Amino acid sequence: MGLITLLTDFGTADSYVAELKAVLLSAASDAVLVDVTHSVTPGDIRAAAYLLGRVWHRFPAGTVHVAIVDPGVGTDRAALALEAHGHYFVGPDNGLFTFVLRDTEVQIVSLLTPDGSSATFHGRDVFAPAAAALAAGAALVSLGEPFADMPSRLVYAEPHYEGKSLVGQVVYVDRFGTLVTNLTPELVPPYAVIEVEGLQIGALTRTFGDVPTGGLLAYLGSGGQIELAVRDGSAARRLGMGVGGRVRARLG
Repeated sequence: MGLITLLTDFGTADSYVAELKAVLLSAASDAVLVDVTHSVTPGDIRAAAYLLGRVWHRFPAGTVHVAIVDPGVGTDRAALALEAHGHYFVGPDNGLFTFVLRDTEVQIVSLLTPDGSSATFHGRDVFAPAAAALAAGAALVSLGEPFADMPSRLVYAEPHYEGKSLVGQVVYVDRFGTLVTNLTPELVPPYAVIEVEGLQIGALTRTFGDVPTGGLLAYLGSGGQIELAVRDGSAARRLGMGVGGRVRARLG
């Protein structure tokens, strides 16, 4: 029985997710389907890459991960299936797999496009059949031709030092308005003072209850990165910040 995760920007107001699942279950009726999310902002490849990178490794080896945020559908961008870290991944070659591809050997094939496929719905007509085949035990190499190019990767600014401060940036904003940064505890010691646009937030706290309602805090999030939040509120709205916003950890 295969395990397939689904991460898309399809939403739930239309039939797209149901059509995707219909193909998967028609070809792999015993598969277990897990919805990671279908609420990625339309076309937001960076958000999808972050979410996939956060969640895939929490599933057992052999899981098939379908990730479809594909503004280039129907163009000459490649459709990929790959094996990495003992997991399978299926989706467009547009940077979605940036975090999956780090520090590992990868086997990649370029998927065949079946006759009659829609030019605007490769999720249903290209990616779902490939994922179902993998979940049913098909060999990766049977799904297409070896991918000879380097897969696309998103470019991110790395944290850097400015004097005695380490400067990072916001890489994701969740539905609560929490600002997830690329700063990690390996880079930021407990005594560091976190600042945003000259506003001093203070040292890292443990959880939301460490500040009063409406209080702004910095803490180590469950994904292993430093996050900024407002208790019972939105840090994104309070600070007027989004992805790319600068966050400073003052070390002295």
